[in-house]
Amino acid sequence: MKNKTRTTKETNITVSLKLYGTGKSKIETGVGFLDHMLESFAKHALMDLEITCKGDTHIDDHHSVEDVAIVVGSLLAEAIYPVVKLERFGNASVVMDEACVSADIDLSNRPFLVYELDLAGKVGTFDTELVEEFFRALVFNARISAHIIQQRGKNKHHIIEASFKALAVALRRATTINERVGIPSTKDVL
Repeated sequence: MKNKTRTTKETNITVSLKLYGTGKSKIETGVGFLDHMLESFAKHALMDLEITCKGDTHIDDHHSVEDVAIVVGSLLAEAIYPVVKLERFGNASVVMDEACVSADIDLSNRPFLVYELDLAGKVGTFDTELVEEFFRALVFNARISAHIIQQRGKNKHHIIEASFKALAVALRRATTINERVGIPSTKDVL
């Protein structure tokens, strides 16, 4: 289990992450919808994840959502790099009823995000614009390249949940241990 704490004027966050876990989680961010998404993320990535966040949600959820992603992403980077004997690339398409979202990732050590989800408004009290903020902070702090693309769908809850699950499965596949791979780059370094 890797652990990290981050304290700012806006949030106080503690995260424990075990990349090769069983998918168990205990998530308490103060943002109910985010808790639900992170529980799905942990389950489908097969990582163990514990998060507590006390944030300034009396203002809005932005700082809590982004800062949680910063900490989770930085712990992922610690668990992944240096990339040795890992598949490196992973992809998944996840269907939730009418929605389908694909995620393609590269454990590149060069952060990049392509985000194409058609979202506006809210899911309950959760601002859907925070989904992109979450993924950007996660990807840049984990130092991975990720393309998260909506294939179809109308229900915002389904689209968002499919995106978290697709990224989780893609990450699980990219971090699959393969003894034959060595350093998965023609440069011999990532």
